[in-house]
Amino acid sequence: MPIFISYAHHNADFVDRLALQLVQHRVSVWVDRWELHVGDSLLTKIQDAITGASALLVVLSKASVSSAWVTKEINGGLLRELEERKVVVLPVLVEDCAIPLFLRDKLYADFRTDFNHGLRMVLESVAKISTASMGRIEEPDYFTDWAVDWGSSDDHVALRVMLVEHAQGQPFTIVGAVEIVLDPSAASSYLRAVQEIGLEAANCDVVSHVAAALPRVEFLLTDQLEQASRHSVSLGTGSSNVRVSARRLGTDTGRDVLYRAGQQLEQLVQQMRDALRNP
Repeated sequence: MPIFISYAHHNADFVDRLALQLVQHRVSVWVDRWELHVGDSLLTKIQDAITGASALLVVLSKASVSSAWVTKEINGGLLRELEERKVVVLPVLVEDCAIPLFLRDKLYADFRTDFNHGLRMVLESVAKISTASMGRIEEPDYFTDWAVDWGSSDDHVALRVMLVEHAQGQPFTIVGAVEIVLDPSAASSYLRAVQEIGLEAANCDVVSHVAAALPRVEFLLTDQLEQASRHSVSLGTGSSNVRVSARRLGTDTGRDVLYRAGQQLEQLVQQMRDALRNP
């Protein structure tokens, strides 16, 4: 999902500079002057953009805090924070001004004296919510860190999903892996998709197909040895050979552990989709 930048047009030069820096760091942004065209409904377009954005980057200045439009955009972002129970509004301070009441308890990126310092703070904040290549699945009893990597050789393409599950209060972790090798036909389609929709979106498409085909894959881990299964998954334009594996590391508790690889893959795909969702 892109980052929506809320600002007063008095700060347009600053916003252009910030947005260009974010784009150069591979962060997708939504800026009204870049997205709106003659005849567009301002209210509909902006409402859709705020609803679909990963976050709202609010540029705070004397002009913006007195802007009715910016106030509406901030309120929309704060409403999403309440509904989704996650950070959505990210304040950016460009000059001394009266910070809106409901933003005063938030840490802001300070651009007043050093643009590069403020930019680093913004990049660190948006990296947690805008990447579709790594993340964390959080559940009451465990959390799973995951990452996707990829590579090519001759006429094949391979993707690998690594998952590390940490059970709360347990002296062990579980390492899972999903290795996907595309045949030449699927690899050719994948490489075209990388050019058309981007690398992360192309990866998400492949992993989504695999997750849909393997929802019930699971392993009963009885010791430290790796367990694995192999599958052939159709990708529409070709096929893939998939190897799913898991093993337990740490202290042996004497108890067997059920690892639901398919379920974790489905949750991972949802996070990838959330990070890529466009308004």
